[in-house]
Amino acid sequence: MDDGSPTLAELGVLARQHVAVTDDLDHHELYTWDGLLTLLWHRPVAHCDTAVLYCGGAMGGVLGPAGGLFHTLGTALARDGVAHGIRVGYRAPNDLERCVYDTLCAAGLAAEAGVRRFVVVGHSFGGAVAVQAAVGLRTACAGVVTLASQSAGCEPGEALAERSVPVLLLHGDRDAILPPYSSQMVQLLTGGELVVLPGSDHLLTAAAPELPGRVGDWITARLTAG
Repeated sequence: MDDGSPTLAELGVLARQHVAVTDDLDHHELYTWDGLLTLLWHRPVAHCDTAVLYCGGAMGGVLGPAGGLFHTLGTALARDGVAHGIRVGYRAPNDLERCVYDTLCAAGLAAEAGVRRFVVVGHSFGGAVAVQAAVGLRTACAGVVTLASQSAGCEPGEALAERSVPVLLLHGDRDAILPPYSSQMVQLLTGGELVVLPGSDHLLTAAAPELPGRVGDWITARLTAG
């Protein structure tokens, strides 16, 4: 697989452990000199060589916006055999370089499990994490979804446009934290598709009922194409 995922040795993992929370959800903890990397991993019952990486905001967190969209999507896509879902709990939230590195380490673990193609999803600050991680994954990246993304840190997204990587950008028109203009800037960089959601705030609350289907269908199309 052509990706830029670092190894666990490069991450400096001192110890790791995991438990099965349910039949299809594992909780991983990786202890490093620079903090604890937590991964919530939704596993399909059948073999699957695709995965979705979920990146939270500047405060961290693994639920995502819209009432826990990351959990909802991770569960549904694994249940339907579309993709593994890995929700990344950063070692150092709001440190862009380290958060991107954490996400690429999650991709490296998934590659060890046989994953070959990825979609990366990020909310707010996590939009920049998703864009940069997608660039780092090179041809292994099949698509990117940003949700109420910031524009800072998304400048490397020009590489996605050059490679024609599909990008979906969703932003609420009532976002009081990051205006839709932020995602418009990211759209210009990545060449992606921007959808402005009427009545939605930074957590995309008003759009919560429609987002699992809308985003899930988009991801499924990217991971099953070709």
